[in-house]
Amino acid sequence: MAELTLTLVQMDCRLGDPAGNFARAEKFVAEAARRGSHLVLLPELWSTAYDLERAAEHASPLARSPEEPGWFGRFAQMARDHGVWLAGSLLEARNGRFYNTLAVYAADGSLAAAYSKVHLFRLMDEHLYLAPGDRTATVETPWGVMGLSICYDLRFPELSRRYALEGAQVILVPAEWPYPRRMHWRTLLRARAIENQCFVAACNRVGTTRDTAFFGASGVVDPWGETLIEGGDVEALLTVTLDLDRVQAFREQIPIFQDRRPDLYG
Repeated sequence: MAELTLTLVQMDCRLGDPAGNFARAEKFVAEAARRGSHLVLLPELWSTAYDLERAAEHASPLARSPEEPGWFGRFAQMARDHGVWLAGSLLEARNGRFYNTLAVYAADGSLAAAYSKVHLFRLMDEHLYLAPGDRTATVETPWGVMGLSICYDLRFPELSRRYALEGAQVILVPAEWPYPRRMHWRTLLRARAIENQCFVAACNRVGTTRDTAFFGASGVVDPWGETLIEGGDVEALLTVTLDLDRVQAFREQIPIFQDRRPDLYG
């Protein structure tokens, strides 16, 4: 299937309230499914926000199906209940350490892929509480290959380029990107899309946690660098249909991957 209907859930994430955030997310996902969405993307750490000091309380092991316990299992159940592919990052507990992990569940609730954030953001103390991931990840979907990244990863072009070289047609970016760096957000989304000739779908939260405010501006940028949809600074469901056949068309029109010189720059 070349056409993908995608919904970004631009929500306010309540600090340290996973039960409340899950209840609210459930309503958003239900509406996204009613709209005919194939894939629904939630923000970074949407269930807890940056309550990293209590990571041990909030984190749970990664679940591979809805039958497994913990918050990831409940997330998988949400995908199965509404018959949509579902993606978003949660706090994962693994081998005594905690990770910011983006899980992608298929419409039957099975785990399709998982990616733990490899670049930890010092300005929000991630490095004090979380361990970095040690691998990149793509996910095979019925609509094509997608690359997985989280928020701060957007500032590292090598990651997105690796995904493009692995055939990714879409790069997913759940985020908690705050003021005053809105110009950076918009510029980097467009840059990653243009330089890799792919769609970039980014879901940022809104609201305020402690003294940090988040501006939303969730959106999808196409391989030509055009913004197909963009949110404001309040809660919203942003739904758009992507023609993934356009990715190959753009790559044939300007064949940058054929003209690369990795012999010079790796």
